[in-house]
Amino acid sequence: MTALVWQDELNTGIEVIDNQHWRIVAILNALQEAQDGGDRAAIDAVLEELVDYTLSHFTFEETLIEDAGYEFCRAHQRLHEIFANRIQQYRERFRAGEDITDELRVMLSRWLFQHIRSDDRAYVDSVKRNMLKLTSDTSEGGWLSTALRRFFGSNK
Repeated sequence: MTALVWQDELNTGIEVIDNQHWRIVAILNALQEAQDGGDRAAIDAVLEELVDYTLSHFTFEETLIEDAGYEFCRAHQRLHEIFANRIQQYRERFRAGEDITDELRVMLSRWLFQHIRSDDRAYVDSVKRNMLKLTSDTSEGGWLSTALRRFFGSNK
């Protein structure tokens, strides 16, 4: 199987989300490399990274869309839950001795690219509007001022 290649059409325009999606593609390619090497321990380590990173990404993304008031937030979270359960099952099957890497890579690449193009694209406007609102509020108690003070000790 050939390596997955990021396509510009997958960019949402939300840099932090695009970077996370790109990282998931890189992990999928690492899974292929581990499989090509025939090292089950390496495959297991990549599967662990894939599960952990994907779950972290989902949590981050869900927080963004919830904070943005995205109207289909709960439905989007449910898609993530179903997918998370699915990849957990693949990991369990692998640990039980099955060779699931080809099946997993095909399923993941199809699901990920479809999910980005459809489900994620649907929340982009809501999240961008919310991010603009948050970062444009430069008042003393606003989000930007509070975040700058919290992380850098001042708001200048």
